[in-house]
Amino acid sequence: MSIKKVYLEFSRLGEYLQSISLLFARLLVAYGFYEPAMMKWSDMKSVAEWFGSMGIPFPTLNAYMTASTEIAGVVLLTLGFLTRLISIPLIIVMIVAIVTVHLHNGFSAGENGFEIPLYYMAFLLIFFSHGAGRFSLDRLIFGEKN
Repeated sequence: MSIKKVYLEFSRLGEYLQSISLLFARLLVAYGFYEPAMMKWSDMKSVAEWFGSMGIPFPTLNAYMTASTEIAGVVLLTLGFLTRLISIPLIIVMIVAIVTVHLHNGFSAGENGFEIPLYYMAFLLIFFSHGAGRFSLDRLIFGEKN
């Protein structure tokens, strides 16, 4: 048996894990957004002041929009509903977080760098491009094949 045939068979078998991998990744990312969203909602005034101190325009509005986007992301990613759609505003939240909070700390997550938000962005790009997978409301409602 040639290496090509072995590799193609291995790849075919790996495709069976696609939907379970997307489910696991969605749940992991949703969990990652949960605590920051709840922290924002528990003290919105402080979040708005913090946003203002970083020069973010309309800090109160942006604090509510960010917290709302994050909590919507938690719910929608968990359910696999409107997954491609919610990925876009969550990517924007990650870009803003990287630029305003994490970038000046460097890459390392241990130094509050941009490593983890960058990983979240990578996962969100995967959700946008591949969808939620078989184990999702997107599949049930919209018939998405991935």
